[in-house]
Amino acid sequence: MNTPRNTMTEEDPFVTHRSLLFTVAYEMLGSAVDAEDVVQETWLRWADIGDAGRAEVRDPRAYLVRIVTRQALNRLRTLARRKEEYVGEWLPEPLLTSPDVAEDVGLAESVSIAMLTVLETLTPAERAVFVLREVFDMPYDEIASALDKTPAAVRQIAHRAREHVAARRPRMQVDRTQQQAVLERFLAAVNSGDLQGLLQVLAPDVVLVADGGGLARAARRPILGADTVATFLSRFPTLAPGASIATVWINGAPALRVDAAGKFDTAVSVVVEDGRITRIYAMRNPHKMGRLDEEAELTR
Repeated sequence: MNTPRNTMTEEDPFVTHRSLLFTVAYEMLGSAVDAEDVVQETWLRWADIGDAGRAEVRDPRAYLVRIVTRQALNRLRTLARRKEEYVGEWLPEPLLTSPDVAEDVGLAESVSIAMLTVLETLTPAERAVFVLREVFDMPYDEIASALDKTPAAVRQIAHRAREHVAARRPRMQVDRTQQQAVLERFLAAVNSGDLQGLLQVLAPDVVLVADGGGLARAARRPILGADTVATFLSRFPTLAPGASIATVWINGAPALRVDAAGKFDTAVSVVVEDGRITRIYAMRNPHKMGRLDEEAELTR
């Protein structure tokens, strides 16, 4: 998004907090394209109040987060209708990130594909409250103002959302070094079609979820169990001759990118628990590959 220089300067609060606003919108929507649209709408509303109006805003950060939250909630309703007609499994839009994002453990976990997938199971209000409270540590009264609810109601929503997320999030967190080591073993096994190697790195109850959106070939339903997933992945060298796989950082964690015919074909994110992979998310919808050419700026 280009901000007109005659309207916004580098010292303007919108410019200062733009990365934060994008991060809030992205965590609420799971879509970088829609998050950018929401940030654009937020800028328009910020610009519309004029210099005098902006000068009267006592806490620009809270004001801007309130606007972006309301716009994201409106956008969530549109996304819900889209997802009802979506072909196959829906996964978040992946972002290319720098390893630095992983230094903020809380932020890295909150933007992980696994967490964003869990957040998809919340109601819009629950998702907004969880993101603003648990990720960005906003006071309840500020969240209440953003959602036009009472602080007491927001506390109840926050309690429900925390319980819901706690029941569905990965059971154990591992350090990035261990996750990267497991990912390297997984990569070697996939590249060579090593069935036994895959079985050694996959958890017995592993689940593979693929998102092709009806535009790229992908399993329409999750693939369950180590035997089935390993057999499926062991065919990679035969099914995708000439394709290459490399490690990258996606959504704050080590991940894989698959290139085929000179194009970024698939982004693969994994969840590692107890030294084995329990979840594999393969994002293949070409409409979701737009933010994988340059690193996204995420902050909180």
